[in-house]
Amino acid sequence: MKNQTLLLCVICIFSFSDTFCCNIREAELNRTQDEGLDGTEVHVGVILDMESWQGKVIQSSISMAISDFCSLHNSYKERVILHVRNSQGDPFRALSAALDLFEDAKVEAILGAQISLEARFLAEFGERNKIPVISFSTPTSFPLSTRSPFFVQIGDDQTSQIKGVVALIELYKWRNVIVIHDQQNNFDLDNIDDAMSYLAALLEEKNIHISFVSSIASSFEDDQIIEQLHELKTLQTTIFIVHLPHSLASRLFLNAKRLGMISKGYAWMVTSKSMNHFNSRSDSSTIELMQGVIGFRSYIPATNELQNFTSRLRRKFADQAPDEMQSMQLNLGLLAYDVAWGLAKAAERAVVKVPGTSKPDARSKSSDLDIYRTPIRRLTLLQEIMRSNFKGLGGEFRFVNGKLISNMFEIVNVIGNREKRVGFCSSTGRITKEKFQTSHRRQLSDFSKNLESIIWPGGSSAIPQGRLLQTSGKILKIGVPVKKGFSQFVKVTRDPYTNPTNVTGFCIDVFKAAVEGLNYQVQYEFTPFMDANGNMAGTYNDLIHQVYLKNFDGVVGDTTITENRSLYVDFTIPYTDLGVGIVAPSENKDMWIIFKPLTPQLCLTIVSFHIISCCAIWLIERQTPRHVAEGLPATEPNGIRFSSILVVNISGEQLRNEWSKCIAAVSLFVLIILSSSYTATLASMMTVQNIELNSKGSYIGYQEGSINITTGVWISNLNFENNTLKPFATTEEYANALSKGSKNGGVSAILDEIPYIKIFLAEYSADYSLVKSLSTTNGFGFVSINNSLCFTLPI
Repeated sequence: MKNQTLLLCVICIFSFSDTFCCNIREAELNRTQDEGLDGTEVHVGVILDMESWQGKVIQSSISMAISDFCSLHNSYKERVILHVRNSQGDPFRALSAALDLFEDAKVEAILGAQISLEARFLAEFGERNKIPVISFSTPTSFPLSTRSPFFVQIGDDQTSQIKGVVALIELYKWRNVIVIHDQQNNFDLDNIDDAMSYLAALLEEKNIHISFVSSIASSFEDDQIIEQLHELKTLQTTIFIVHLPHSLASRLFLNAKRLGMISKGYAWMVTSKSMNHFNSRSDSSTIELMQGVIGFRSYIPATNELQNFTSRLRRKFADQAPDEMQSMQLNLGLLAYDVAWGLAKAAERAVVKVPGTSKPDARSKSSDLDIYRTPIRRLTLLQEIMRSNFKGLGGEFRFVNGKLISNMFEIVNVIGNREKRVGFCSSTGRITKEKFQTSHRRQLSDFSKNLESIIWPGGSSAIPQGRLLQTSGKILKIGVPVKKGFSQFVKVTRDPYTNPTNVTGFCIDVFKAAVEGLNYQVQYEFTPFMDANGNMAGTYNDLIHQVYLKNFDGVVGDTTITENRSLYVDFTIPYTDLGVGIVAPSENKDMWIIFKPLTPQLCLTIVSFHIISCCAIWLIERQTPRHVAEGLPATEPNGIRFSSILVVNISGEQLRNEWSKCIAAVSLFVLIILSSSYTATLASMMTVQNIELNSKGSYIGYQEGSINITTGVWISNLNFENNTLKPFATTEEYANALSKGSKNGGVSAILDEIPYIKIFLAEYSADYSLVKSLSTTNGFGFVSINNSLCFTLPI
């Protein structure tokens, strides 16, 4: 509120002191337009920086559009009367002029606001006084029209272009970029370029890293620009996004060329902020510096009307400054022409709906009805402007959700003395080779399907990788372990004649594949960690400690990631399976294993006990008298019958003697005990390895050189004692120890990490198997100190 009060005070001061240098020109224009006309007048204010070429072109384009519209539509009732004011590039003068136009000229709309701060002032003014304000400033990602319905921005929408820039970066799979934009002046600190904020948010969403954001002011000397470029060059990122005005971009490329930054391996993308103003005829020296640059430029379809307009505009300014006219791009002029044309059409529709005064003299004697009618007509005029829908000189002119729709951008490649069109960027940011490519086709990773062939800086057709090649000349010294066994992971061999060392294996292949997948080159050499006898010069901990001591830049091999080691070195992400496992001899999977608990002694005992029990019951029951039912013959009990009674029926219905019942109950109890014993024996036979591993006298094997990991990780989780451990070095030694068993000087099982176990089982899967696994280790990883290897494994 304080700022607004101060602002209004300043406006009042300027309103009395403002010079109206355009009054004579305005009077002539009004006299020409009013001569012989009896129609309704719609008064429109135009506030521009008439000291700039941009302001002059916009004002001339607006006047040409109104004149052409009146000539073409003689029957229309309304006549648009222009009132031009010169802001001299000062936002406060622009606001003062708006107040003057509103109070004295009784304008019903205002055109102008070339810069963002003017746009903010006039947007607030339009909202307070309910008058449409049409701005030529560049729309931001957060348009003022969302907060001020009477404010309309019709400049090129930057959001669609930024989407196209990001889509291009995604297409070439660049992961790091540098952004260069113009530094805002102190007068505009409130309006830090929202386009850059939107770019940063979109890049972050696409997981693209901004290595650095450089801001260059127009007041910078060449030495300051060179200093900035030197700093950017040290970052090694070679993908640049340039969002600078035309004059500043020219100086940037001049100094970048001097530093060798427009050469092979670099990629420069330039937005329409400067690309719209480059001309191959007048800017030939700058174009020569921009060889291989990719630019986004507003696409304007060539028509006869467009050619006629540009010819008339150039003729008008040819005598004043022919050189400037050669280099001037007419995008804003085209847009101003279409805006004025659309305003004239909207004014005609508004006058029909809400008629106004028809004579200039009558405006000074307006009735109460006219005072009431004027705000309504301004609102109606705004509504009709937003309903505009026609094909203008610059393309389709239509508003969607209060915002002028964006036309296409063309993507150009600077080659030789011209700009070659290589594709298009739609209003949604889609990259296509053809102008009208169907929208349902997805973005392809094949560059030839999306863009024409591109010549990059340095005349190269190879796509820049995004990172500088390493130029320091340093060769990374990579330590590797020397092992007797498990050479599938790391194998160090030496030619006895030429003495060169050759390092191979799975770990080495993974490392080389990771390095080849980088966007830059890494020079390295493998150095085996061994003594004069060719043996490993210490343990794995000793090898890793050499990285901490900076004797090695890194370690590549089967190095396990552990918490203790991570305290003083860095590991990459693991590239193998995690955890440890137990290998033991495979159990016999014989289908007749259910009969193995039935030993001959057990079978003889069961049969003998059953026979004795049956005979005892038979003898007792034989001595017991039985009641015979009338009409049925008496029968003698036999052994077979009583044996079935013993097993099936003990309810007492057929056993009469109490002793027989007692013997039958004891026999059944014994049968249950035998059945339970059989089940337990069978279960123990099927899990015998787990019982043997923890039994006294059982030994466990482990890999030689990994005792610290074994005692620190495995033993604490599996409850084994140190005195039961035996070290082995190769898969052959593993198999030999397991085949002997603990009783014969071997081991009952082998404890090792999963990657080693898989190597072992690949050779001896028929006789041994994995019986248990635990996720107690973190797999293999490469070692460095403070990320000195400067890469991340693409796994």
